[in-house]
Amino acid sequence: MMKITLTRILCGLPLAGALIAVPAFAEGLPAGTRDVADATVEKQQGYRKGVVAVSHPLAAQAGAQMLKEGGNAIDAAAAIQFALNVVEPQFSGIGGGGFMMIYLAKTGETVIVDSREKAPAAATPDMFLGQSFADASTSGHSVGVPGTVLGVETALQRWGTKTLARTLQPAISLAEEGFRINRYLAADIADPRTSLQPETRAVFRQSDGTPLPEGSLLRQPDLAKTFRLLAAQGSEVFYRGEIANAIVEAQRRSSPALGSAGVGRMTTADLAAYDVALREPVQGDYRGVTIKSMSPPSSGGLTIIQMLEMLEQFPIGDASQGYGFGSARTMHVMTEAMRLAFADRAVWMGDEDFVPVPERGLISPCYTDARRQLINPEQRQASVTAGNPLPCNVAGGLPAVRTMLAALEEEKGIHTTHFSVVDKEGNVVSYTTTIENTWGTGITVPGYGFLLNNELTDFNFTPMRNEATGNPGANDVAPFKRPRSSMSPTMLFRAGKPVAAYGSPGGATIINSVLNVTLNLVDHRMSIQEAIDAPRFSVTSAAGTISCEAGFAAETLQGLLALGHAVPVQNGAPNCNARIGSVQGVIVDLETGRQYGGADQRREGTVIGIKEAP
Repeated sequence: MMKITLTRILCGLPLAGALIAVPAFAEGLPAGTRDVADATVEKQQGYRKGVVAVSHPLAAQAGAQMLKEGGNAIDAAAAIQFALNVVEPQFSGIGGGGFMMIYLAKTGETVIVDSREKAPAAATPDMFLGQSFADASTSGHSVGVPGTVLGVETALQRWGTKTLARTLQPAISLAEEGFRINRYLAADIADPRTSLQPETRAVFRQSDGTPLPEGSLLRQPDLAKTFRLLAAQGSEVFYRGEIANAIVEAQRRSSPALGSAGVGRMTTADLAAYDVALREPVQGDYRGVTIKSMSPPSSGGLTIIQMLEMLEQFPIGDASQGYGFGSARTMHVMTEAMRLAFADRAVWMGDEDFVPVPERGLISPCYTDARRQLINPEQRQASVTAGNPLPCNVAGGLPAVRTMLAALEEEKGIHTTHFSVVDKEGNVVSYTTTIENTWGTGITVPGYGFLLNNELTDFNFTPMRNEATGNPGANDVAPFKRPRSSMSPTMLFRAGKPVAAYGSPGGATIINSVLNVTLNLVDHRMSIQEAIDAPRFSVTSAAGTISCEAGFAAETLQGLLALGHAVPVQNGAPNCNARIGSVQGVIVDLETGRQYGGADQRREGTVIGIKEAP
């Protein structure tokens, strides 16, 4: 299939050495692309009236319908989010939160609506001390004040063209009329979390307690009722009305192992006090491409940019020097960059409304030059610790100082969802949204049909603030604080204009999924669909244990083992069988105005584009 090269979009990006990278993005759409009425178009032609890339076809149709009706990318994003609550309830919904990155074509601004959940007023740094993740995450103790409803409403009021009620309509229809469960949802329904609470069992399991199988018609009348309340009364009913009271009552449940210690601390006053934040993205440059990604309280953007800064010294993409896609040398230096950046992430990153995150220092050449020197292309580092970016966090910079700052690595949830949208005016949305773990806490709000998040488990279970070592406890629990996230809605720019938008679910692996795709696009010259389809790997700790998908060559894995890396082994041989992320992306050709999409078949990823009127 013909591919559109972005030579004219990302004009000849210089790699280390003499190689010139000319990335390319495919015009083709993935198998399984759905049509909306007459919104089809020949694959090679691209689109001009908008594109959505979503992890589920029914949610994609909801967003495409908004575009077809003349709505913009923000309208489409709202409809997609609400529809995902119906068709992917295990991953996201109004009981959770997220980050919506928006590029506004009219002004050239890029803004982020931060609807990340908050800790309640009664939260304390030691509230999870001694608890297991399994116990804490299935109790009301871990429920953060949800932000999705107010986040979507805020975006619509500021930049949308449609009402909240209109964008809710597709989700209301899906919840009321039902839809057929796909194999991904059927597999997740088998998770024990759907059996922990009676209201959740009643929706997702059969009368004998067995999970609803693939192909079952799933109707959610309580959720449809909730969406109608939101359509009629807006966020007020959620944060100050009858839904607020129901949320507070529901999160008073605890897992058996925790008893009264696991009861939620949220009050109606916490819900009434919730607010969204409008933030600017963090920004960096990689081989002439501008990257904008999520700022704190997410660690995603800073970690991605820091890794790219460290990797820019290597000729990634040049197979003649051993740096082709999936080579041992390429994966080795990527692994080392991941280890270094994640060590820094664990110590320095958190909610900057509460702690001074050294954003400038972490991604400044003053600091990354020192960190990148620790990457030896011929040898694995025996140990990795966080550095000290503080001297580089001031204008002008000072020499970086490497310090021995330790961080505790703890289990966290791994599920979320991401989607991307571009409209006919060139507005772009990259939106990552979550209830944290699969099925969140497993607690469904009685009578209202939506699941509550377990987002507070993203905080440190063991308080890390320590003046003696210099650890600031950036992610320790505090009242009204947002827990550190890994969500990384990302956009690539040329000359101030967006050319790509994408992101991924996957807990801490989100960061590395976005890194993998970025390198695939910029260095390995892949199309957007090729970049998404390519096997991924991830390292999310300083220890450096590699998680990898099938598709990497045996000699590559043997090469990594020879360098001392921890690679999965089965029956005495290296073996990769993980599934990492689910990337959905859109592409814009700045010269022609054509728009394209790529979607991930790790879920039921779907691209829908809107055809020009004949």
